[in-house]
Amino acid sequence: MIVERIWTGNSYRNYNYLIACAETGEALAIDPLDHGQCLAVAKKNGWHITQLLNTHEHHDHTGGNAAVVEATGAKVIAHHLAGSKIAGVDRGVKAGDVIRVGKTVELECMDTPGHTMCHICLRAHARGSAKPAIFSGDTLFNAGAGNCHNGGDAGLLYETFAKQLTQLPDDTLVYPGHEYIENNLKFTLAREPDNAAAKALLPEVTDHDPKAARVTTLAEEKRFNTFFRLTSPGVIAKLREAFPDLPEQPDAKTVFVKLRELRNKW
Repeated sequence: MIVERIWTGNSYRNYNYLIACAETGEALAIDPLDHGQCLAVAKKNGWHITQLLNTHEHHDHTGGNAAVVEATGAKVIAHHLAGSKIAGVDRGVKAGDVIRVGKTVELECMDTPGHTMCHICLRAHARGSAKPAIFSGDTLFNAGAGNCHNGGDAGLLYETFAKQLTQLPDDTLVYPGHEYIENNLKFTLAREPDNAAAKALLPEVTDHDPKAARVTTLAEEKRFNTFFRLTSPGVIAKLREAFPDLPEQPDAKTVFVKLRELRNKW
């Protein structure tokens, strides 16, 4: 599996992705908002985009669909309940469905509600020497979690983290839909000032080039992503400063939802 991460450079800080089969040159485009770059990169590499997947229905993820379809004839794939929200869906997918790209690429669909109710993440299982990977859209960011402002639910986002993301192998590579890592790490340190992993990484990503940003693993995320650190005494103690009525031993869901509430204002 060949992964090409495309930095859009827009104000939303989107990443787009092309996933290609080395044998056939067929490619899947994920959330190709910057259709010009996606088409140019595919052409440069001799790839043909045959499929297009939207992780969810927001315009900064679907806005390039029409141009890519017109140029390539690609089939549009999205959550099976997103047909009324995304124009021209050819295939609706559910949890466990597999998207095949050429002869060598297989991606498993994960139904990951929270940011929206119709959100799909794609999981690549480890094959040969390749590490597992997740293309996480706006569910999981480097050092952060998606917001729930536009049709989402923080409680369901917690369930997605707790019951799905935490169960993935620790060496899973994380490919998110946006580049927010610097600000997210600053939020981590505001919530857990003694987080050594966040302190160590922040200088590396401060004013870095998003085109060259390193890809984190799930194991790293568990060390510096506040939304995985729900039982940390430091996180809970700091959270109680903002929410004095927090129970003495709050459950993980409560901690997650309160953290998301604080992050909304960050």
